[in-house]
Formats: sequence, C-alpha cells, structure tokens
Amino acid sequence: MIMPAKNTICLWYDRDVEGAARFYAETFPDSSVGEVFRSPGDFPSGKKGDVLTVNFTVMGIPCIGLNGGPAFTHNEAFSFQVATADQAETDRYWNAIVGNGGQESACGWCKDKWGLSWQITPIALTQAVTDPDPAAAKRAFDAMMEMKKIDIATIEAARRG
Repeated sequence: MIMPAKNTICLWYDRDVEGAARFYAETFPDSSVGEVFRSPGDFPSGKKGDVLTVNFTVMGIPCIGLNGGPAFTHNEAFSFQVATADQAETDRYWNAIVGNGGQESACGWCKDKWGLSWQITPIALTQAVTDPDPAAAKRAFDAMMEMKKIDIATIEAARRG
C-alpha cells in the first residue's frame, strides 16, 4: 500500500473527477493520475461501482478529487496559481483551460470546465507589480487590471512607462 501524503488538497467535483484529473495530468508538467477508487455502495450522488475518489498530482501538489455531487461548487476562494516563464507558456496553459470548456476571468484568472479557478501568472507580472519603484509597479498593476489573459509585452511596456 502506498502511504498517502501527510497533507493533501481535497477537491469536490459534482461528477467527472477522473476526467478533470486526466486533463490536469495531460496539461501540466509534474502531474499524474494515481489510484481511482470506486464506491463500495450507493451514495447520495452515485451508485455502487461509480468513481468516488481519484488521487492525482497537479504540478507536484498531491490532491484527492471527490465525486461529491452538486451540493458544493468550486469558487475563487481556492485557485491554483501557475507561475509561467514566458508568453508561450502563459498562452499554452490559458488556451488549454479556456479551450477545453473553461472560461476567462480577469487579471490572469480563468476557470476550467469543472469550475476550478486557475491563475496563470507570468513571473514577469509578479516582478512588475512588485517593482521597487512605486510608479512602475502601479503602471504595471493598472495594465493588468484591464486584462483577462496576461500579455507580458504590455505589462513590461507599462512598467517602463
């Protein structure tokens, strides 16, 4: 038996936790799908033999997904923040999430088709909005506030003034 991680993020899905886990594993590096557990009996949102939980890893973070039914839904109070190295990586993750039934939000946030929030955050954005020059940081921040997907060239131009 594999010993579980001491601390694991548990994510509640209405259904299709296995599909979500497989999408994350295909999309992000250092991600994988582990054990898939089926319910030994009927439960409020499913039947005996249905997928109940899936152990998976998202970019090195251990997770367990639960097919818990519609009682609870994801919201922006929890998100995965993905630090990207360049515009190509930013575009790749953003387009994978949004293009697979997800939706755009503001300031680098988007949701996947299961309702889980993601922040696709270029390292250049973090550096720009924490610039030691308060005016440069504010210009970059103001530019970000107008964006959905982050455009690094626009952020850097704003930072420079």
